[in-house]
Amino acid sequence: MHKILVKEELVPNMHLVKFSAPAIANKAKPGQFIIITIDEKGERIPLTIADWDQTEGSITIVFMEVGTTTQRFALFNAGDSIDSLVGPLGIPAHIEKVGTVVCVGGCYGIAAMMPIARAMKEAGNKVISVIEARSKYLLFWEDELKRVSDQLIVTTGDGSYAPQGWIPDQLKQIFEGGEKADLIFAIGCTYMMKLASETSKPFGIKTIVHLNSIMVDGTGMCGCCRVSVGGETKFACVDGPEFDGHQVDWDVLLSRQRSYHDEEILSLQEWESRNWRGTR
Repeated sequence: MHKILVKEELVPNMHLVKFSAPAIANKAKPGQFIIITIDEKGERIPLTIADWDQTEGSITIVFMEVGTTTQRFALFNAGDSIDSLVGPLGIPAHIEKVGTVVCVGGCYGIAAMMPIARAMKEAGNKVISVIEARSKYLLFWEDELKRVSDQLIVTTGDGSYAPQGWIPDQLKQIFEGGEKADLIFAIGCTYMMKLASETSKPFGIKTIVHLNSIMVDGTGMCGCCRVSVGGETKFACVDGPEFDGHQVDWDVLLSRQRSYHDEEILSLQEWESRNWRGTR
């Protein structure tokens, strides 16, 4: 059992959870993830590590309420415990000095991008961070990203804060404005990463994405997280989660992510019919 030290709702449906996990905190590196099971009958879900503290022996994740498990998890509070927590998993992000690095994050990806932006800055790079949300009230961790970035660009879909638009719009402005970017990291929903990769490709800028395909065991044994990259089958859990966005077959990935769409809806409906708000 792993105890929750801190639970906080950052914005509507987006939650921060800090766990007591000394062994994972001692090994965690930027870009890695964990797999949690909230109770003995729960499904296993992957979540990117947003922060860790070796002295405190803690790790922090940020997740969004989407399906049954994440909505149930949102009802946990500080002091509660979850059944299992496995990690750190995945190959860490490749950190080196390359020049100018653009780190883009949307939704939960804003938090997942934090360790990478921080590490790239510490490696001596110029870091430009770009984050997006549908509206101002869904933005979070602006100050945190400012501290690890040379420049922070914020955009909202409805124009309620900063320029109106999305990450691809801001990337075009950066590149067409004469900024020489040497590397791009993108973390967030699959569609955003796809568009970011398509935007950067004509400019010839290497773009690294962190794929969040369906996973079960997270150690390369089940094959559920397979993706097509450069015409080869890869496993997101052990070959990734970091891949070249220009080589990913996005249509295959998006199709596989919809494999259990109907079952996920039925699961949520069944849980809601048997429970009420406040009951896990």
